Amino acid sequence: MIKNILLLLFFLFVPVFSAENLNAEILVINVEGVVNPVMSEFITKSIDEAEMEKANVLVIELDTPGGLDTSMRSIVKKIIASEVPVVVYVSPSGARAASAGVFITIAAHVAAMAPGTNIGAAHPVGVGGKMDKTMAEKAVNDASAYIKSLAEKRGRNAEWAEKAVRESVSVTEQEALKLNVIDIVAPDIKSLLETIDQREVQGPAGKQIIQTKGVKIRYKEMGLRHKVLDIISDPNIAYLLMLLGFYGLFFELTNPGVILPGVLGAFSLILALYSFQTLPVNYAGLLLIILAIVLFILEIKVTSYGMLTIAGLVSMTIGSIMLFDSPLPFFQLSLKVILPAVMITTLFFSLTVYLAVKAYKRKPVTGAEGLIGLAGETRTDVHHKGQVFVNGELWQAWSDEPVKTGEKIIVEKVENLKLKVRKAT
Repeated sequence: MIKNILLLLFFLFVPVFSAENLNAEILVINVEGVVNPVMSEFITKSIDEAEMEKANVLVIELDTPGGLDTSMRSIVKKIIASEVPVVVYVSPSGARAASAGVFITIAAHVAAMAPGTNIGAAHPVGVGGKMDKTMAEKAVNDASAYIKSLAEKRGRNAEWAEKAVRESVSVTEQEALKLNVIDIVAPDIKSLLETIDQREVQGPAGKQIIQTKGVKIRYKEMGLRHKVLDIISDPNIAYLLMLLGFYGLFFELTNPGVILPGVLGAFSLILALYSFQTLPVNYAGLLLIILAIVLFILEIKVTSYGMLTIAGLVSMTIGSIMLFDSPLPFFQLSLKVILPAVMITTLFFSLTVYLAVKAYKRKPVTGAEGLIGLAGETRTDVHHKGQVFVNGELWQAWSDEPVKTGEKIIVEKVENLKLKVRKAT
């Protein structure tokens, strides 16, 4: 009897301890910084991984000032289509979900915030500079319609969402909770997961129940590839990579055969070009930087008494300031980077070109050319022909004027292994 009761209890609890439940997990990723293609790729691949592993839920810890519209939309589309419930958690304390971050938070199956965070200010801004009135109105209307549709789909406050776009309103986590902008305020991941356990959400295939109790949590960080790409997407880093590329290629061209500077220069330029794809590059600024480099080179070739160097400094400074044309602070170059870079570039090119020209003009010390200007002594009478002793060797020689045996001579020319000489004065 006892055996039968134990077997019955075992079979009753088999679904709870099935292999599927034992292997289930909660995947937690942390993303912070500008919403760009790197962040988009990391989040979308994490959602794919969560779906492949049949995770119970994916938690995105978010802290962003905003970013690119295209990257934001690719993230939102992936969240909407995700078979695994996605929780966007604005954390830690002091974090924010601004601009593009508002769209991502509202699109989540569950939207949560930590104490001391804020959300809002989603008014669209032209990354490449100020938009005209018509384009600005179109962008605002498009963003308003998009965020309203997301809020309505998730049952959140569509009116506030529209104000966040049209009026750039921003609220704290408690205000967001009262306004039904988010679902939960939680101090940490543990309390968040406890709160959402058994919560019902709407997925692409219908209603789903989130199960978090007793499920293993796995934290996933950006891989080295994503970290490197994220770093070089910073405008200051992209700018420095571009300059290093110019340094390396220029050094290789002026000193052929060194190889290493050329390879590093080409590698840096390729990385800079990758970064420029995600940044609002002003090509007038880029041309001014190239012009500055040309002016630095010309300073050595042309006697301008420093005017070309001054012009290069001005061109480099203005070009650097213009290089990334955007009102958004995270897409602008810092003056703390521009000024040292301009001075170092000026010194580098001036010194490199000077040394190259000096080496080019230096008198040869080996070969036939190295004999010109050397002193020697005649071993026979020299006029139309004769012999001289120069640099420890006997040479056939001729002279425009007669030179007697034993007289000191200077080499003027080398032609067909014969020396043209003259009397030493």
